[in-house]
Amino acid sequence: MTVVFFLIGAIGLYTGLTQFLTQPILSWTLPLKGEVIAIDAGHGGVDPGAVADDGSVEKEVTLKVAEKLRDMLTQAGAHVVMIRDDDRDLAPEGMKGYSRRKSQDLKERARIVREGESGLLISLHCNAVTDDTATGALTLYNGERENSKVLATEIQEALRETLGVYRNVQRRDDLYLLKRAEKPGALVELGFMSNPGEAAQLREDNYQELLALSIYKGVVTYYAHVKQT
Repeated sequence: MTVVFFLIGAIGLYTGLTQFLTQPILSWTLPLKGEVIAIDAGHGGVDPGAVADDGSVEKEVTLKVAEKLRDMLTQAGAHVVMIRDDDRDLAPEGMKGYSRRKSQDLKERARIVREGESGLLISLHCNAVTDDTATGALTLYNGERENSKVLATEIQEALRETLGVYRNVQRRDDLYLLKRAEKPGALVELGFMSNPGEAAQLREDNYQELLALSIYKGVVTYYAHVKQT
C-alpha cells in the first residue's frame, strides 16, 4: 500500500511539474505589471476604414485584434485602456458630416491618450493601395516621440519572427494620433485589405491571434529594453 501511495504521489508531482514547465509564461510571471497601455482600434461606427473586395472592413479586423491583444497584455499584468471596445466612433452623438465626425473622432482619441495615464499607445489599422499584390504588416512611428522607434522596431521584429514579414519600420511624423497623443507609440498596419489573399487571412481568428501575439511580444521586449537603459 505504501508503494502504491508513493507511486501516486510521484506521478502527481511529475504531472504538476510538467504542467508548470509547459504552461505559458504568462501563468507565472507578470512582465508588464504596473504598466498602462492604450490600444486604439482604428476606425469604427460610420467610418469602416478600408473595404476589401469581398466586403470585409478594416474596422472589424482592428477591433478583433485589439481585443486579443488586450487579453494578452492584461494577463501579463498591464492595465489596458481600450480607445473603443465596440463598433463606434468617438465623435459627439448627433454630429453631422462624415469629415467633421472623422476629425473630431481623431481629436478625441488623441485626447484620451494624452490626458490619461497611459504610458504607451498601440494603434491598429489595415492598409489599402491600388497595387493588389502589396502585402505584409508594417509598423509606423513618430520620430519626435522618445522611444517610439524602439517600440516600432521591436514589434516589427516580432512580426518577422512570428509571421515571416520582412519589412522595415517607417518614420511618419505626420500621423495625427501618434503626434497629438504625446506618448511613445506605434501604429501597426496589420496587412493589406486591397490584397485578396491577405484580406482573407485578416478575417481568420488564428491569423488575428498571431498578429496580436506579435505585437504583444514587441511590447514586452520594448519595456525590457527601456528599463535596462
